[in-house]
Amino acid sequence: MAIYTCKLGSAEGKILEKEFEAINPALLRQNLEEQGYFVFELKKKPFQFLWEKGIARQRVNNKEFLTFNQELLVLIKAGLPIIQALDTILERLDKGKLAEILVDIREEIKGGAALSDAFAKYPRAFSHLYVASLRAGERTGDLPQTIRRYIAFLKRVEGFKKKVISALFYPAILLTLAFVVVSVLLLYVVPIFSQIFADAGSQLPLPTQMLIAFTTAMRRYFLLVVVFIVGAGIMFRRWSSTETGRFVLDRFLLRFPFFGELFGKYAVAGFTRTFATVLGSGIPIVDSLKMSVGTLNNKILERKLLEAISRVEEGMQLSTALENAKMMPPLAIRMLGVGETTGSLEEMLGEISEYFEEEIDRSLHVLTTAIEPAILIVTGLVIGVIIVTMYLPVFKIAGSVSG
Repeated sequence: MAIYTCKLGSAEGKILEKEFEAINPALLRQNLEEQGYFVFELKKKPFQFLWEKGIARQRVNNKEFLTFNQELLVLIKAGLPIIQALDTILERLDKGKLAEILVDIREEIKGGAALSDAFAKYPRAFSHLYVASLRAGERTGDLPQTIRRYIAFLKRVEGFKKKVISALFYPAILLTLAFVVVSVLLLYVVPIFSQIFADAGSQLPLPTQMLIAFTTAMRRYFLLVVVFIVGAGIMFRRWSSTETGRFVLDRFLLRFPFFGELFGKYAVAGFTRTFATVLGSGIPIVDSLKMSVGTLNNKILERKLLEAISRVEEGMQLSTALENAKMMPPLAIRMLGVGETTGSLEEMLGEISEYFEEEIDRSLHVLTTAIEPAILIVTGLVIGVIIVTMYLPVFKIAGSVSG
């Protein structure tokens, strides 16, 4: 999501300047106006790739945030007022970003602010989804149930992310080791052999000459290659952070064989899980859809979903709008239609999310099962070719001696 700098007028007549993360400026403006702000100015922050480290530092650790919500739920259910509940949590909380923010939030609530409004003042630390869930809980008078839903949502999302990371962890280690072994052979072992052959003064076979020339060039221009790769990486990251670059990259990812389908399923699984959680908190369907857009994390899918939201606002059925947008497979659309017809949309969205997560899990299992031996075979072949190429002069010398 992009970062926008906003100049706002509050209901009390104050002029505020804040930064928010949002899918697009129109959606952010609408959300701010719904919160009672008058938007004087809204502009995208330039050179956002330079600020990403700073933004990351302002975000709260997910594990710490989950623990905070679990403790808050227990204390509220025990009958403690919000102020006392926050005091109790702050007593055991270690110093850090979350503790600093909670101290400020406590003061805001003490001054008469609602819990959701106090959290809304820190958009970098707490997602719009979390703030909206709190606001819905305050509106319905069932804050514990809302927090419980959000905790379950966080656990499912984090659990699924860990499953994906663990599935890709071993292939990543194999690739790293393969790269290190081949690099050591090319940059250190081959030059030692080439020096021995040079001292011997024998005529080298063509494959050996080509390999030595390649490694010599690598050693000579190594720093230049590293600088080029780093520079290209920075330029690519800068380009991919632009609107055009992001669209091109996201379109490529969705069309990439095998992985494109995997990316699409992952995005839709996250969207349906989030949508179900927000909808279950009592937030209207259109608002729930708008809050869930950012979880797709793909500009192509986000544009399709925004088009579907516009059709839903015009009165079209959700399943029909999503079918026209062509962002979900037919099975998911049929399940959504059943959920709308039977009045169990939230449960059906959860079922769709679980279905996609299981599909992703199976695809990752197939991928890792195939990629591990493939990496080992390719690495073995490369190392074998290097070793045989370097031993060709030895075989030649041995042959001439025996002859």
